[in-house]
Amino acid sequence: MLKIEHLRKTYGQRVVLDDLSFAIAPGEIYGLLGPNGAGKTTTINILCNLVNPDSGHITIAHAPPTTKTKRLIGVAPQEILLYRALTCQENLTFFGRLYGLRGKRLREQVEHCLAAVGLTERARSVVQTLSGGLQRRLSLAVALVHQPHLLILDEPTAGLDVEARFALWELIRTLQQRGMTILLTTHLLDEAERLCDRIGLLKQGRIQAEGTLSELRQLIPATEIALVQTPQPEAAIARAQALGMTHRYYGQDLAIWLPTAMDLRQIIAQFDPIPLDAVSRQPIQLEHIYLEVMHQEQPPSPPQSS
Repeated sequence: MLKIEHLRKTYGQRVVLDDLSFAIAPGEIYGLLGPNGAGKTTTINILCNLVNPDSGHITIAHAPPTTKTKRLIGVAPQEILLYRALTCQENLTFFGRLYGLRGKRLREQVEHCLAAVGLTERARSVVQTLSGGLQRRLSLAVALVHQPHLLILDEPTAGLDVEARFALWELIRTLQQRGMTILLTTHLLDEAERLCDRIGLLKQGRIQAEGTLSELRQLIPATEIALVQTPQPEAAIARAQALGMTHRYYGQDLAIWLPTAMDLRQIIAQFDPIPLDAVSRQPIQLEHIYLEVMHQEQPPSPPQSS
C-alpha cells in the first residue's frame, strides 16, 4: 500500500529525514515511533503532498504522491480540527463536499461514517458539546468520509482518559478488520504494542529498528528482566556484571537482564548475600527496546542464528 525509499529532507543545515525507508502492506497497522523532532510530522506532510522531499521515492497504491493520491489518504491529526459550532453531521457533510461527494452518495457516506464510529445518535449534536473522546471519534469519521485506502492516525488517543482510549483502540481494530491500512504515530508505547502489526523506531530521520514486537525483542539479549530493590545497588550491579548480566536503570528502577528464565528463588540465590528488599520479573516490553535503541549511538544487533 505504501512504500518509502531513501527519503531525505533538510531545512537549511538541519537534516530532518535521512535516507528514510519503510513499507506498509495492505491491511497492516504500522507504528512509526520516535521522539519529538525525529521526523514523523515531516513524513506525514510529505505523504499528504504538502511538503516536497529533497530526494527519494514514495509510492501510494503503486503511484507517486500527486493531487490524485491525496484522495487515497485519510488523516486524523493530533490536533482536533473540527468546526466546533457545527454538528457532527454538518462537519462530515462539509468535508465530504471538499472531496467531491454530492447528493445521495454524500448522505450515505455521512450516515455510514457516523455509524462506523458510533455517533449515529449524536449526528445533530454540536461538536463543542461533545467529550474529548467523542470529538476524536468524529475526527476519525472525517478522515474516513471519502473512503481512503490509507488512514494516517497522528497521536489518535492524545489527551483521552483510559475508557475513551480503549474504546478508540477497539474502533481502530475494527477498521483494520474491514481492510483498512493504517499508519499510526504515538508516544504511548503500550498503544503501539496492542495495535501494531509492525513497528518502526525512528531516530534522527532514519529507521533504526523495525519489525514485529517479537522480532524487536531479539534486540535485547535477555529472556526477561528482573527489577531489583536493594540498599546496595553498586554491589548488585557488580554481581550482575560478574555473572555476565547487563543492567539498566529505568527511571529509579534497577533492572537486570536475565539471559535465561529464572524463578524468584534462583534470582535471589544469584545475588546472595547481597540484601534484596524486593524482586519482580517482567517480560521484555516495547519500552525497554525503545529506550535501548534511542539511547545508543548504534542500535543493538539481533543475535545471529547458528
